[in-house]
Amino acid sequence: MSELRRIKRALISVSDKDGIAEFAQKLNGFGVEIISTGGTARILREASLKVTDVSQITGFPEMMDGRVKTLHPKIHGAFLALRDNNEHLEAMKTHGIKPIDLIVVNLYPFEQTIENEAVSIEEAVEQIDIGGPAMIRSAAKNWRDVLVVTDARLYETVLEELDETGGAISLETRRAFAALAFTHTAHYDSIISDYLVEQLSDEEFNFVEEFHPFADDPAFQMFEETERLFGEDDDEDFEDDDFSQNGHNVLDGEAGFPSYDDLELNKIGDLRYGENPHQKAALYETFFGEGGIAQAEQLHGKEMSFNNYVDADAAWNLVCEFDQTACAIIKHTNPSGVGIGANNLEAYRRALATDPISAFGGIVAFNRSVDAETARAVNEVFTEVVLAPEFDAEALEIFQQKKNLRVLRVEEIINADGLEYKQISGGVLVQNRDDLIVTAEDLRIVSEKKPTDEEIRAMLFAWKVCKHVKSNAIVFANEFQTVGVGAGQMNRIDSVRIAAMRADKTELELKNTVLASDAFFPFRDNVDEAAKIGISAIIQPGGSIKDEEVIQSANEHGLAMVFTNFRHFKH
Repeated sequence: MSELRRIKRALISVSDKDGIAEFAQKLNGFGVEIISTGGTARILREASLKVTDVSQITGFPEMMDGRVKTLHPKIHGAFLALRDNNEHLEAMKTHGIKPIDLIVVNLYPFEQTIENEAVSIEEAVEQIDIGGPAMIRSAAKNWRDVLVVTDARLYETVLEELDETGGAISLETRRAFAALAFTHTAHYDSIISDYLVEQLSDEEFNFVEEFHPFADDPAFQMFEETERLFGEDDDEDFEDDDFSQNGHNVLDGEAGFPSYDDLELNKIGDLRYGENPHQKAALYETFFGEGGIAQAEQLHGKEMSFNNYVDADAAWNLVCEFDQTACAIIKHTNPSGVGIGANNLEAYRRALATDPISAFGGIVAFNRSVDAETARAVNEVFTEVVLAPEFDAEALEIFQQKKNLRVLRVEEIINADGLEYKQISGGVLVQNRDDLIVTAEDLRIVSEKKPTDEEIRAMLFAWKVCKHVKSNAIVFANEFQTVGVGAGQMNRIDSVRIAAMRADKTELELKNTVLASDAFFPFRDNVDEAAKIGISAIIQPGGSIKDEEVIQSANEHGLAMVFTNFRHFKH
């Protein structure tokens, strides 16, 4: 360990006091002098520790309901003074400033306060910490000489190093803790900023937007329509004009991407490994909202793996598409089967019937509370994870009979920022979530044959599922369940054939089902192939330069065909 600094004096001022008395007692065992404030000092004294009040250092009492207590040169000078700078040392001597080597601070619970929707802005403002962030920043700036601790989870690390060194902390540790400290205050300030912006009137918001730090940057176009989100399309024969609806180009959108994005993550915990055993992995949560798979409550089973989380997220996103009672079975992020029904059991049996072989070792998701009868049916097939918004007591007992089955209670995510992030080498791609909804009124009938009401219901069902299948995606379905799924092929006609092949392996009737395609058909051969199978209707985006040939093929085969004017690529 390099450049060890002995810890002689520590200032402790914490909002969350869990474990602080024990930590301070062990510091005291290394001969560390303790300085503290208000409630923290009281807790430490109750633990029989000798504590010096900050007011004794500054010569000023805590005042203004505690708003002012540590904002003083004798505190900040004690952090900021460089111990190898003679001018700094002379200033300390002249003004009676003694160095402080360690600061332990966690901040007022602003984030927890504003989670209560009933809290007033006045109450929220009182939970904006001023002295804490100021001390953290002062100490972290001088990490050459001072250790700053902002999280109770770090206490044990500090104590272990003090034990190892006999009461000193290394330069490497001080620097790493300083980086954490600045991240901590940045996150804290961003939460306050977001909250205050939400409270602004339109006039006030416009003022903030005008003087935003990135207001002069052309990339900063907050709440203005832009086509930059989609840019140039991947397909050379894609025609933007075909993607207009009711006179409005659907590629227009409210992107509002700033030129700087402070993507903040909070570590939940380490995972056993990543996609493969030789890869390390961890789970983090974002601060964009509550709910979702990352914040799901595990009610039973062995530890979730990296792949479990990825597949569970795919399953949950799919079932949340449906207003009806729905079940999805996922393998490797693709649905092996999806069903809707009058109840969970009916929805599950329909999802399972699509591909019972692939369902082995799958992820099963429901969008309704799971009952005992459904739990018994799920237990008949080896399942990795089952997830739902709730489970009744008997259902949970049934699932607990399977020692390794992971059971997750998931809440639909709220207050999300509406963006998706995908890492690439050297950067991150950001896009709006694919949350477009197509209704029967949105469909444009392009074939001579008009679809029946039953076919329209089947097509809308298949279209929702198709959105969650890796491109090139083909889904055969009736109005209650998937019948065949073709996913992730390099050409669309292979996806058609694979979906038909899967359907042939089940007892489901493929004839008179409908076909959904996530993107347009570049050639008529896809329709010709599907017609051999016996489908009755096709739902697809349209937009190919060969649309007329594709429509002609549908007419020759007596198929109904509708365009959605939206595609659902999923990469």
